[in-house]
Amino acid sequence: MPKSINSPRQVLFASLVGTTVEFFDFYIYATAAVLVFPHLFFPATDPASATLASLATFGIAFLARPIGSALFGHFGDRVGRKTTLVVALSTMGASTVLIGLLPTYQTIGIAAPLLLALCRFGQGLGLGGEWGGAILLAIENALPGKRAWYGMFPQLGAPIGFLFSGGIFLILSRLMTDRQFFLWGWRLPFLASAVLVLLGLYVRLTITETPVFQAAATHHEPVKLPLASILRDYWRPLLAGILVCLCTFTLFYLMTVFSLSWGTTALHYPRTKFLQMQLFCILFFAATIPLSALMAERGRRRVMFAVTIGIALFGFAFAPLFASGTIGAIAMMALGLSLMGITYAPLGTIVSELFPTKVRYTGSSMAFSMAGILGASLAPYIATDLAKTYNINYVGYYLSTSAILTILGLLMIPETKDESLTEIPSSSKSPQR
Repeated sequence: MPKSINSPRQVLFASLVGTTVEFFDFYIYATAAVLVFPHLFFPATDPASATLASLATFGIAFLARPIGSALFGHFGDRVGRKTTLVVALSTMGASTVLIGLLPTYQTIGIAAPLLLALCRFGQGLGLGGEWGGAILLAIENALPGKRAWYGMFPQLGAPIGFLFSGGIFLILSRLMTDRQFFLWGWRLPFLASAVLVLLGLYVRLTITETPVFQAAATHHEPVKLPLASILRDYWRPLLAGILVCLCTFTLFYLMTVFSLSWGTTALHYPRTKFLQMQLFCILFFAATIPLSALMAERGRRRVMFAVTIGIALFGFAFAPLFASGTIGAIAMMALGLSLMGITYAPLGTIVSELFPTKVRYTGSSMAFSMAGILGASLAPYIATDLAKTYNINYVGYYLSTSAILTILGLLMIPETKDESLTEIPSSSKSPQR
């Protein structure tokens, strides 16, 4: 196998910085979709409808993710991980900066939400290619017995990106009046992302191709159409991967987007106070990721089983805690985001290990993206509708149901910690290859 000249520090930083930038860009939209866009990009006649419409544009990115996964996965499996990751990050960054430059509904009318939706689609396209590539950059450079640990670093980009995005909105809320914030202040996080994107691109351009991909490219012809191969030969690992990711997506976007929306509207928390609460609780998310990664080195599947059962039970405590005052709301988010860290740490590694090198970029990215559509794109919208139509208890039941589906996915796969990433079977149609 060709020896990689990438040092562990280079690999881990490159995989971390890219996902941090991507998730920062993604989350500033999520925050703005709750706090800003309903007021500036949609008719103000019905605030509730404007919020739902804004959350619907939030979901557009998840519909774009599978397209990005197929597109970037195609080139990631045929050309290489490095080049594809650079293009994916550029796509995400350009879309985010453009959002910061968009005129509002008051200026150009219905064209404003349409352009907003288009830029959101671009964000989803870029993220569809980013996550899978960043995971592969890490685990395909990993030392023996360290794949879950290396695969944890891209996952850390999620809480770090959230801390940056929530922190910048919190600072702006404190330094500006509401009029200043809604007039121009909300644009600053989107425009500032250009600096982070340039940093991410610089780091990505300094690394070399992963040794696992180099070995595969040396000894085997690349698959002509990776997506077709996935749908024909690896549909079972794809289905299992989607289900395994499902609960994680649902949990996270209930803890962040839905909680922020419901907390600042139905429960009447001030915007600044609730952002502070979320930023505190996201620390639990960040803290449990490395702990879970260490446990997952002994077995990914056992960790995922245990935490998913915990999430199913947490669904029944979600509403009572959230509705019991400030302490209860903080406890709800801290517990939920702790579970999130435990399930998220091994997720990228276990899903990537389901596929051989020749289609790994496409397969893992498609599983993650399709789970995003089912578990995240409509989660804030569905949860809001359930809470308004019935009561908030049904939001917890919704989460518990997604956990049951993830357990079914885990039952479909074997333990993957001993799978060889360099093994490329000639024909296999299930994870038990």
